[in-house]
Amino acid sequence: MASRVLVQCVRSLAPSSRTLYQGSTVSARLPNQRAFSLLSSSQKTRQTNLTRQISSPLGQLCRKYGDLPPLTLETIKDRVLYVLKLYDKINPEKLQTTSHFLKDLGLDSLDQVEIIMAMEDEFGFEIPDVEAEKLMSPQEIVQYIAEKKDVYE
Repeated sequence: MASRVLVQCVRSLAPSSRTLYQGSTVSARLPNQRAFSLLSSSQKTRQTNLTRQISSPLGQLCRKYGDLPPLTLETIKDRVLYVLKLYDKINPEKLQTTSHFLKDLGLDSLDQVEIIMAMEDEFGFEIPDVEAEKLMSPQEIVQYIAEKKDVYE
């Protein structure tokens, strides 16, 4: 809903104020009074606030990207164990950092592949199959991720 309102507000800008890269403020006008009166009170508030944001200086319209805090061995270990605890075939009470997937937890090779895929999703990079076959415990996964992300203590 808010994105649709934003598109409407940007389309309603005067042609001279559509250029966003000149460092000037961008002025927007509200939609015609009839269309504005059909909106609910919460939609009117959002429309008015959005118009204020668009008419504010350009510096406030910039996107601000955030990043996760820097990785440490402890945060990697916590995230790996958290993903493993969420896996339905692993008993969280038996799970330790030194647990072997096949011997201690009773998983098979397909479960190991699913775990590696979950780790790839969690940490945002692909683990090659040759190296994934060697990762048989949470501690090995933590060490592998720490090496790939250049995390050392």
